[in-house]
Amino acid sequence: MATTTSASITKVPAKGIRVKKISPFLWFDHELEDAMNFYVSTFDNSRVLEVSRDPVGVGGAKGRVFTATFELAGQEFMGLNAGPDFKFNEAISFFVSCDTQEQVDALWERLTGDGGEESQCGWLKDKFGLSWQVVPSELPQLMTGGDGASLDRMMTAIMSMKKFDLETLRRARAG
Repeated sequence: MATTTSASITKVPAKGIRVKKISPFLWFDHELEDAMNFYVSTFDNSRVLEVSRDPVGVGGAKGRVFTATFELAGQEFMGLNAGPDFKFNEAISFFVSCDTQEQVDALWERLTGDGGEESQCGWLKDKFGLSWQVVPSELPQLMTGGDGASLDRMMTAIMSMKKFDLETLRRARAG
């Protein structure tokens, strides 16, 4: 419940609403099972938790996965096969922090393979149309401090990349 302090400013109470957790919920046309299996096989510490199948064949899909709950790198996701009404777009993406260039390379190759698309500045879309940001964990450190020239070099390097190259970013930072 919010308390209004003036006509244009709303004050939010200091106590939040306690919930068990917040999980991403992904709407698929019909490829939930393939996507879930792909993601679970891509990330360590991942597993399928629960699957419900359509027992009656709504839209001719008897036995197809209708809903599923799965974990990716320990984060719970839920999915739904509900038809083509809504598509993924870049307004929502999943940020993956990688400790090494080898991790960046492997994840980039896996997620862009088989129909995925590279974008700019560490962004990509996988073959299901879901947007990801694959980022070296060192990037925030490289972006902080320094002078204006080093930050300009960093931004120029970042804007010229699709997949991040950590060594190029380090050289840009150093000048």
